[in-house]
Amino acid sequence: MKLTKEKRERSDTCRGRKGKMTLLLAGVTLVSTFGSSFQYGYNVSVINAPAVFMQEFYNQTYFDRKGIPMESSFQMLLWSLTVSMFPLGGFFGSLMVGPLVNQCGRKGTLLINNIFSIVPAILMGTSKVAKTFEVIILSRIIVGICAGLSSNVVPMYLGEMSPKNLRGAVGVMPQLFITIGILVAQILGLTNILGTREGWPVLLGLTGIPAVVELFLLPFFPESPRYLLIQKGNEEQARQALKRLRGWDDVDDEIEEMRQEDQSEKLEGRLSVFNLCTFQALRWQLISIIVMMMGQQLSGVNAIFYYTDKIFESAGVNKNDVQYVTVGIGAVNVFMTCVAVFIIESLGRRLLLLAGFGICCISCAILTMALNLQATVSWMQYLSIACVIAYIIGHAIGASPIPSVMITEMFLQSSRPAAFMVGGSVHWLCNFTVGLVFLYMVKGLEAYCFLVFCAICLVAVIYIFIIVPETKGKTFMEINQSMAKRNKVEIQMDKQKLNDFQPASETPKKKEEAHSASVL
Repeated sequence: MKLTKEKRERSDTCRGRKGKMTLLLAGVTLVSTFGSSFQYGYNVSVINAPAVFMQEFYNQTYFDRKGIPMESSFQMLLWSLTVSMFPLGGFFGSLMVGPLVNQCGRKGTLLINNIFSIVPAILMGTSKVAKTFEVIILSRIIVGICAGLSSNVVPMYLGEMSPKNLRGAVGVMPQLFITIGILVAQILGLTNILGTREGWPVLLGLTGIPAVVELFLLPFFPESPRYLLIQKGNEEQARQALKRLRGWDDVDDEIEEMRQEDQSEKLEGRLSVFNLCTFQALRWQLISIIVMMMGQQLSGVNAIFYYTDKIFESAGVNKNDVQYVTVGIGAVNVFMTCVAVFIIESLGRRLLLLAGFGICCISCAILTMALNLQATVSWMQYLSIACVIAYIIGHAIGASPIPSVMITEMFLQSSRPAAFMVGGSVHWLCNFTVGLVFLYMVKGLEAYCFLVFCAICLVAVIYIFIIVPETKGKTFMEINQSMAKRNKVEIQMDKQKLNDFQPASETPKKKEEAHSASVL
């Protein structure tokens, strides 16, 4: 349908108006990130502090059953399973993203996901009373599924609801609440709070509280307007949701942009993961999210946290006080992620990615030198501390929060669920892999393992500098147009209406044949 001159003028005026952070948008952001993203961070860190007491429980339970102590190798195996089942569950949760968000919607999926938090919270909280360690291992994989879903669905949900000028800031909020979850688990896990022989079941069971909060409050907020219009075909509900989210009645410009996106995907259809991997028009977007997600998890953040205790002990910090220093590092992580919320819309995604991975790269290189020289040069131990803090800052402003924002922005509605499935699967598989091989790396390479992470960060910087475009302040269609040349496709436009992706060398006749084939 052609736009009249009056409609075009009104549309131009509306496009010039920046979206605002309404009370409803702020509310849905806080509820969804606290109810879902917070749990991811909480469960990443929650078993670290009470690890000794939980392993004692495993051994005592085994002794009560068998009458003999558990062998140390078997205990190590059980504990390794307890730790590694969480990222494995995250991988399974990522595979569930596409089917659930397409069938149940973004909000519906988050509500269903609370089951995967409340049930394991009850099981873990009562495991000591029930004298069973098996349910802890089972619960870790279930709560991992919860984290795998939430780490993908929350950024998708919020990214589709936010105006383009706030999309980056709102998109960083899930990562902010992940870091808050890590910090809260570190604080509650202190030996004078719940990190005790009696308190650890409560510590594990608290993960269900945010899920209960979300289960009661999220139904009062709207579904993603893009899901309602593009996938459900319900323009009236989409319009009403937009009016509530934006705080004004004139949402025609955003509705029109959604129609354009819908039109561009008519022939394309909903993409499966296989179709996404073979679709030329999204080739470099897909490669980019894989590189960014691999860089995020393989850049050494787990190694940094592993070495933190040793680094601070070598600097003269009392062993009993190291737990408080760890909390301090967690607080720095939260603070810098909060800073990222406020600077992402002014500095842009690309600059933060380059700066973040760049800082991590330099920090890993200097840290390798400092760790190897601190036995002979006294001030090197303080340089090690500075490198740890610098690394945390770099990861918090770039590598941690930005990749999920980029997945939301670089893909359209029909391909976004599949893209999150791919990105989420890469995220969790890399997380799982690091958990398996890192101790062997430390044993074989010692401090030189940071050179591996340095190289990975350097590769990420080079790739982002050459390939990844800036997406700040652009609509989803504009971002796809900016990637079209690199993908060697054209996005055809006809009277303000975007049509299908077409290879640059394709003739109109071939396009018509492709259209007929897709309809059949």
